[in-house]
Amino acid sequence: MSQTRHVPVMLQRCLDLLAPALETPGPQAPVVVDCTLGLGGHSEALLSAFPSARLIGLDRDKEALRLSGERLAPFGDRATLVHAVYDELPEVLDRLGIPKVQGVLFDLGVSSMQLDEAERGFAYAQDAPLDMRMDQTTGIGAAEVLNTYPPGELVRILRAYGEEKQAKRIVSAIVREREKEPFSNSARLVELIRDALPQAAKRTGGNPAKRTFQALRIEVNGELTVLERAIPAAVQSLAVGGRIAVLSYHSLEDRLVKQVFAAGAATTAPPGLPVVPERYQPRLKLLTRGAELPTEEEVAENRRAAPARLRGAQRIREEER
Repeated sequence: MSQTRHVPVMLQRCLDLLAPALETPGPQAPVVVDCTLGLGGHSEALLSAFPSARLIGLDRDKEALRLSGERLAPFGDRATLVHAVYDELPEVLDRLGIPKVQGVLFDLGVSSMQLDEAERGFAYAQDAPLDMRMDQTTGIGAAEVLNTYPPGELVRILRAYGEEKQAKRIVSAIVREREKEPFSNSARLVELIRDALPQAAKRTGGNPAKRTFQALRIEVNGELTVLERAIPAAVQSLAVGGRIAVLSYHSLEDRLVKQVFAAGAATTAPPGLPVVPERYQPRLKLLTRGAELPTEEEVAENRRAAPARLRGAQRIREEER
């Protein structure tokens, strides 16, 4: 897998959002956490752009950690890479003896390595075992989900995580086929989806299997459940003045980030107080108006950037004890 093909999404904008928190000279080196290390593209740029910063990189994928470790080796002990899921951030910081950090970055897209390596089963464009686990040492793969989940649960997953309007049709076909023979490979699933969809549905929005594969990936990796814990935990770990940037690629992820940021940026005072006491003041300041989108030029260069949505926030107040 050539690392040059991996183009980090909205890279300059992420650096600009985090810069004020990472450039400020203090007694200690600023710490930035890349919660989704992947192949280390964003991390490499962060370490290069902010020479005094120290980086903590998290990934649940051991192969990603190995490859990014090679890429970040020139930075020596400025980079600490940890095998962990991003909702484990508080435990990781605790273990490393870091009370607060100055920057946090999430890039919630599937890494290009996972998409490009056929045997991982993430991609619908090539035949592969239906696995889709980001950490292949734990949990159940996509084939087991397809073969064992009750039909109603499969319909819910395709609708909620894949925004698939034809979920019922697809699931009926899956249930019929799995009784003949359990699913094991992606090509059979792609073909089944093509056959199950009405003509009109096949004409829109790229590969018709895309939404189902996305839904299975989110389910297999528990992505939304993990994210629900991870974003508040990351906000919690920020020092005052610290900044967080989150790139999401799916409306459910983006909504979740938006809700956490909006809650942090709102006053919690009971209505009608003439003066709002400190403890009710917002803890966050929003740094983006709504979600920012990649430029047309970037999408033309890197089609994986197309669905990206970027939100940023700054910690402006400590928690009340």
